[in-house]
Amino acid sequence: MLTELANHNDDIRRLLEKGYALRVDTLHLVARDIPYLDHEGTLQTGSIVSKLVPVDQNRYVQHDHQVFFAGSAPHGLDGRPVANLSGGEMTIPLSHDDTIVQRSFSNKPPNGFPDFFNKVEHYVALISGPAIERYPQATPLTFRVDPDILPDSVFKVHDSLTSRAEIADLASVFKDDIIAIIGLGGTGSYVLDFMAKTRVKEIRGFDGDKFYPHNAFRSPGALDLDDWGKSKAATAEKRYANFRHGLSMKPTYVDASSSSELEGVTFAFVCVDKGSARAAIFDLLIALAIPFIDVGMGLNRKQGPLAGTLRVTYFGAEKAGDVRAMNLAETVDDPDNVYRENIQIAELNALNAGLAVMRYKQLRGFYVDDSSAYHLLMDTTTLRVMSERDA
Repeated sequence: MLTELANHNDDIRRLLEKGYALRVDTLHLVARDIPYLDHEGTLQTGSIVSKLVPVDQNRYVQHDHQVFFAGSAPHGLDGRPVANLSGGEMTIPLSHDDTIVQRSFSNKPPNGFPDFFNKVEHYVALISGPAIERYPQATPLTFRVDPDILPDSVFKVHDSLTSRAEIADLASVFKDDIIAIIGLGGTGSYVLDFMAKTRVKEIRGFDGDKFYPHNAFRSPGALDLDDWGKSKAATAEKRYANFRHGLSMKPTYVDASSSSELEGVTFAFVCVDKGSARAAIFDLLIALAIPFIDVGMGLNRKQGPLAGTLRVTYFGAEKAGDVRAMNLAETVDDPDNVYRENIQIAELNALNAGLAVMRYKQLRGFYVDDSSAYHLLMDTTTLRVMSERDA
């Protein structure tokens, strides 16, 4: 119901997009995760509850200027109850047992509240102000998603980016995809970062290597010193676990025996830097008829500074064998490959991943595709992208 309310009530949409953890419960608008100080000055969280009055099938207005509060009495920095919050102890029946109303508040500005947005903001300033001043990390803007709002959402926070841009119809084209990311090193870690923010059903990551300082210099996200020596898979899963559902990162390599690990996968990204490993992965994906994109870099220092090429090659399920026969990707180990020396090139990893993810999204219809390209090469010296396309 909240999604429909946000679509037809601008004030509720603004609250949701700002980051309030909203819920609709028995014709009440509930703003959860509201920080406040209790009588001991301890940080607590409560919920502001306001009645919804229907105007028609889709539009709602306030009942009055009052709100209900699920929580104990909010206190100020001086240890006294917050002033100008008249009302009293009371309860109202709600369907969710994690929100138990204990009191009502009344603080009406001279001209009242024009809408729910101003009403919630007004009471949050009174209730949460002391808590935020004492605990700067405290915030009512948690973007936490109520499972009742989007029961099939893969995200654990509200996707306000998609709603703001009004591209929900385009974002939904990914909803049934199960993505495999084979290799979670430099480029693979950026592919994961981009795909974690894409509305795919599931992401499976595979990498048997450990995470060390050189990996941190070419991967996105915050650094946790406790990650040294742990598997790249475990590090990657921890990094995105609080962002979305459907993550499965496994500390293993993909080879000819990995068919069961890829069961149900609808698209794969191959992000490995060893030719022999790539060859075995190609054989497996082609045998399973899984379309995939392979990425790679070729770098040299012949001119002193680094120069080279970023590569993105698409192997469609029907023509994968033909593309494989073109030998566009290295399937043997090259001892002279500069990339194997662990040069820190995070921006090239990100570019390589970005090109790969954009090509995938073109294939799904999210971006316009005027190229039908199966092979992209970006020259790092000219920043030009060349492509080979289907006839």
